[in-house]
Amino acid sequence: MLDISPRFVEGNEPLYLQLYRYFCTEIQGRRLVSGTRLPSVRALSGFLQVSKTTVESAYHQLLAEGYIESRERSGFYVVDMDWDGPMPSGKGQQLVEMACVQTTAPTPSPVPIQYDFHQARVDPDHFPFDRWRKYTNQCMQEENKHVLYYGDRQGEPQLREELARYLGRARGVQATPEQIVIGAGTQVMISLLGFLFGTRGQAVAMEEPGYHGVRAVFSHLGYDVRPIRLAEDGIDLEALGESGAKLVYITPSHQDPSGIVMPYAKRLKLLQWAKQAGSYIMEDDYDGEFRYHGKPIPSLQGLDTQGRVIYLGTFSKALLPSIRMSYMVLPHALLAIYQEKLADFDQSASRIHQETLALFMKNGDWERHIRKMRTLYRKKHGALLHSLQEQLGGYIQIKGQDAGLSVTVEVKSASTSQQLTQIAAASGIRVYPTAHKWIHPQDNGRVAFQFGFGGQTIEEIEAGIRLLKCAWEPYL
Repeated sequence: MLDISPRFVEGNEPLYLQLYRYFCTEIQGRRLVSGTRLPSVRALSGFLQVSKTTVESAYHQLLAEGYIESRERSGFYVVDMDWDGPMPSGKGQQLVEMACVQTTAPTPSPVPIQYDFHQARVDPDHFPFDRWRKYTNQCMQEENKHVLYYGDRQGEPQLREELARYLGRARGVQATPEQIVIGAGTQVMISLLGFLFGTRGQAVAMEEPGYHGVRAVFSHLGYDVRPIRLAEDGIDLEALGESGAKLVYITPSHQDPSGIVMPYAKRLKLLQWAKQAGSYIMEDDYDGEFRYHGKPIPSLQGLDTQGRVIYLGTFSKALLPSIRMSYMVLPHALLAIYQEKLADFDQSASRIHQETLALFMKNGDWERHIRKMRTLYRKKHGALLHSLQEQLGGYIQIKGQDAGLSVTVEVKSASTSQQLTQIAAASGIRVYPTAHKWIHPQDNGRVAFQFGFGGQTIEEIEAGIRLLKCAWEPYL
C-alpha cells in the first residue's frame, strides 16, 4: 500500500508547496530516479483529491528548479541526476505508479489553449464577411478579366487613390496616389526600403525595445542595427544623435511594446534632427486608428515639411492579418530613386485583394468598420484593464494603455518570463513576453508581457485573467 493518503500533508503550508517538497525529497533521495515519468496532472490531482492547479504549481516549481523536465506531447520526467544504480523502491515510486493507473489515457496530452492574449489578434466575429464577399465577387466577374494578370508594381491605382484620400482625412498624412507603394506586409515594405537605401555598411537606429520583426529584416540585409534607449516620451534624441545613424525606424503613435505616445513637441525636435542630419525617419503607424481617449494622434509625416519621413501603415490590425497588405508613402525625392532602382520588383500583394479593398473603401465600408471596431475594442480594452487590476493589481504595473490592441504589463516575480509563460500554458493560457524585443535586455527586477485583447470576447478576457491569477499567484 502507498504510505501516503490523498490528503498527504499537514500544517498550514500551501498544498502545492507540500507536494513540491515531497517530490524534492524523493528525487534527492534517489527514490525517484532519472528518467522516471511523473503522473499526468489530471491523474495525480484525481488520486490525491487536490485541484489540478495545485499539481501544476508543484510541477512547475520543480521544473523551474531543474528537478524535472517537460517533454513535448509526453509529460514531465525526472532529469538526469548522473545516477546509474538500481532503482530503489520508495514512496515516491509508489505514488507515481499508483497515480498513473488512475487514468485510462496512456499519454497525457498538452493542455489545450483556451485563452490566447496575442497582441495582434483581431475580433473574428465582427468582420464584415458579407460585404467583403460581395466586393470580391464583383471583382471576379467575367468582364473583369484584367484582375487575372499582373497589376501595377506600386499597387492598384484605384486602391492608392482611396488610400491617399483616407490617410489625409484620418491620419493627417500628405500623400498623392503616386507616392504610395502597396506590398504584402510591413516586413516586405522594410525590405524594399533596405534595397532602396543600399545594404552595404548602412546603420539604422531602432527603439530599444522595439519591433523585432523589422529588426530581423534589417539584420538579414546586413544593416548595422543600433538600439536607442527610450525616454519617458519616446526615443532618446540625444542618444539618437550620438548613434551616427542616418536612418531611424520608430513607432511614435503607440511605441511597440512600451505604448509610449510621442508628444507634439518631441515630434518637432525629431524632424529638426532629421533635417540637420540629412536623415530619414521610417514612421510605422501600425495601429494608429485605435485610440480610446481623445482623438487619434496625427501622423509625424503630416508635420514634415522637408520630405524626411517615410510613412508606413498596415491593414492587418484594423481589417484582418491574413490579407497581408501594407503600404508606405515615399517622399518625392525617394520616389524617384524607388522607380529607378526597384522598377523590376513585381507587386507582392494579391491584386484581387487590392481590388476588393478599393471597392470596400470607395463605398464607405472601411471607415464604418473602423468606427465600429474602435467602439468594440474600447470596451475590450476597458475590460482587460479592469480584470488585470482586480486580479493582479498588487503584482503588476500596466503600461501602454489607451491605444492599440494590447497593453504591456510588468510583473513582479522571481521567475523568468519563460517560466511564467510555461506556467500559464499549463493552465491553458497563452501569454507573450517582450524579452525578444530587446537587443540588450535590462535587468530591472521585472518581466514584461504584452496582453492583446482584440481576439477574445469580454467574457473570455475576464475568465482568462482570473485563471491566470490562480496559475501565477504562487510565483508573484
